[in-house]
Amino acid sequence: MSGMQNPDFTRIGRRLFNEGLVGGNFGNMSIRSDNGYLITRSGSYLDDAGELIRVIPGEPVPKGASSEYRVHEAIYRETEHDAIVHAHPSCAVAASLLMDQIIPIDSEGEMLCPEISVVEGVPGSQELAENCADILKKSNLVIARGHGTFAAAKTIDEAYLFTSLAEHASRVLFYTGHFTKNPDAHREIVKQ
Repeated sequence: MSGMQNPDFTRIGRRLFNEGLVGGNFGNMSIRSDNGYLITRSGSYLDDAGELIRVIPGEPVPKGASSEYRVHEAIYRETEHDAIVHAHPSCAVAASLLMDQIIPIDSEGEMLCPEISVVEGVPGSQELAENCADILKKSNLVIARGHGTFAAAKTIDEAYLFTSLAEHASRVLFYTGHFTKNPDAHREIVKQ
């Protein structure tokens, strides 16, 4: 099933592009629906999302659905979140290559997401789906190592805000010289 459009997807997609949180046709978004979820098409540009694909768990995944449908499906199955934004913010991705957990030192990060977990898994894999869903049971944000963020919330706007927060917190760490592979050094910096 497809053919449905949602202007919120285009509006949020434009914000993601304007802030440099996605590039090209990277990333995807979804919202929970009555008996499943609506997800962007594989290869679609998020600033012009076009027709969404309806995925119904337990039924064959329609052709054209984002390759990350497994992650979205696991998050909806395991959590109460109603919207997901998956983006590729460059600084957050860089941080995920150096750290197993990102501890924001900026006030917004400390207040809204005091720790951001980094998980393993090949993009689109069941392993990544399970790892993301496990973290998102108790958080709104996770980073797939070397790949990108998965932000989940009640609305697509809130999921976008957590995506933006991940990049902001990672940039602050970078600009202040706190990117490090040494987890003890990172924890010591945070204590200061």
